[in-house]
Amino acid sequence: MNHKILLSLILLLCLLVSTTTAFAAKPIINADNTYYDVNTGLYMLQGNVYIEVANRIITAGQAKVSLSSLEVWGSDGITLSQDHIYLTAGSVYVYGRQNKAMLDGGVTFKQPNLTITSDTANFNWRTKLGIFNGQVQITQGDNTWSADSVTYNIEANTLQ
Repeated sequence: MNHKILLSLILLLCLLVSTTTAFAAKPIINADNTYYDVNTGLYMLQGNVYIEVANRIITAGQAKVSLSSLEVWGSDGITLSQDHIYLTAGSVYVYGRQNKAMLDGGVTFKQPNLTITSDTANFNWRTKLGIFNGQVQITQGDNTWSADSVTYNIEANTLQ
């Protein structure tokens, strides 16, 4: 019962926060265990974490969510998907108000006919750019190559 009350409170607070970011949309948040840490102002989520905002979905083993700053810190088997984009990583930090995400711990980006692996990645939903750094491996069609860094324009479907 406390779990349902907490999730209802999270949804209500999200509706009261007025912003033009993706986090202004009514989120769906589920986890095996949830609690609110009054000392930090963070919702703590553990086990089978599922966060959906608009058409963006984050799954994790554990996460912390700040409704006031619209930030998400997730770890333990991260997936981030939206439309035809799919990412996996060890951890993620989402800046909700800025529409940015930093991924770490071995990142894999998959899209039809393109796979990029790297140590870290930064995504910006406003500019539609993904920047991959550290031991970057790109597979596009039948071609595979390595780089120290690569930028992918999601809208134009081009590597820079």
